[in-house]
Amino acid sequence: MHEQPSSELNTKPTVAFAHIGCEKNLVDTEHMLGLLSQAGYRVSSNESEANVVVVNTCSFIQDAREESVRKLVQLASQEKEIIISGCLAQHFSDELLESLPQAKATVGTGDYQHIVDVLKRVELGERVKKVSLTPTFVGDENLPRYRTTGDAVAYLKVAEGCDYRCAFCIIPKLRGDQRSRSIESIVSEARLLAQQGIKELILISQITTNYGLDIYGKPKLAELLFALGEVDIPWIRVHYAYPTGLSKKVLNAFKEVPNVLPYLDLPLQHSHPDVLRAMNRPWQADVNDSVLDRIRDQLPEAVLRTTLIVGFPGETETQFDHLADFVQRQQFDHLGVFTFSQEEGTAAAALPNQIDAEIAQARKDKLMSIQQPIAESRNMRFIGRTVDVLIETRDLETGEMTGRCARFAPEVDGIVRLKSQDKTRTPMVGNIVPVLITGADLYDLTGELV
Repeated sequence: MHEQPSSELNTKPTVAFAHIGCEKNLVDTEHMLGLLSQAGYRVSSNESEANVVVVNTCSFIQDAREESVRKLVQLASQEKEIIISGCLAQHFSDELLESLPQAKATVGTGDYQHIVDVLKRVELGERVKKVSLTPTFVGDENLPRYRTTGDAVAYLKVAEGCDYRCAFCIIPKLRGDQRSRSIESIVSEARLLAQQGIKELILISQITTNYGLDIYGKPKLAELLFALGEVDIPWIRVHYAYPTGLSKKVLNAFKEVPNVLPYLDLPLQHSHPDVLRAMNRPWQADVNDSVLDRIRDQLPEAVLRTTLIVGFPGETETQFDHLADFVQRQQFDHLGVFTFSQEEGTAAAALPNQIDAEIAQARKDKLMSIQQPIAESRNMRFIGRTVDVLIETRDLETGEMTGRCARFAPEVDGIVRLKSQDKTRTPMVGNIVPVLITGADLYDLTGELV
């Protein structure tokens, strides 16, 4: 970071950030933090002491939009100057500037690299709309970044945007078509993160199994994983792998590259072929069970997470029962369920036979009631095993620690709770240590240092 003269630093406003949304949005926030820090601005986590608050928003579903709006209204009531970035700014830029006098600028999903220029214009009294109609930018290792995920974990965005047009999803409208970074660029950033002591690197994009298709003419996830196998980071985790992209070659990379975790986050959305076709996912309509069987056959130690949508327009009781049977049969390690959100601008918003919200919620509750004993059973299998655990927190008074093993991704899965039996051997936060698993419940594991 470039040092600024103290007199110049004193004239610059203090900027706070509020982040709402996914890991991809988080990486954008970290780039904006890095750019502002490099330009000499003081960035703070304390909104009360900030002159300007940048709110990096989400607009994926109604709940996320409402959370973003609540945050904006709260800050406006405190008479804070606000810069609105991210998906909500991309989606409703003009409306936000019209309705919130405190909103001094909107910054689109493909324009966050201009945050310093936007802030300078705001300081001069200008109201700024910096929103490209079609986002085309993707950050790389050359863009400054200030990480917020601690010393041990980092997200690495391998691509931005999406070429698919699922009927329920507004992401392509908000983030544009897929644009991948080169393997060399990704490996270069991974090496920089390794030098910073990162122990877990999480690869993210909208469809990671399609990585490279746009720049290489075919998916290159396997080649990327083999290249990252040469980087000195103990754990590499892949998020958002479409099952149809898990070719034998890709699964072989998961199996052969020692630092790639056998953890597969598969956004299946549904099991019934007719619902999948209505969702505009026809490539997936007939392959769920066969693909999952093939994954388990080639990668027996695989940890499988999926997300499902219930209450999609026209979903019948029979189709839902098909999904419930699928969940029972497949025994996923981790499962997330969403009720359908009627998003303006998506094809599904205008479909007939919209499902009543209470029915959708009841279907979600039923799926979770099926999944919970499955999740507990999958955890119970680890009692008596010794597994590697990345230590993330430690209570200085009690010595109690928490961390995660390979089967748990941050934020969305469980944790491992443990006590050190020998305080002289208490590991530092950020280390990976062997732990004997002694207990399990619905979501978490407990254990002892070996």
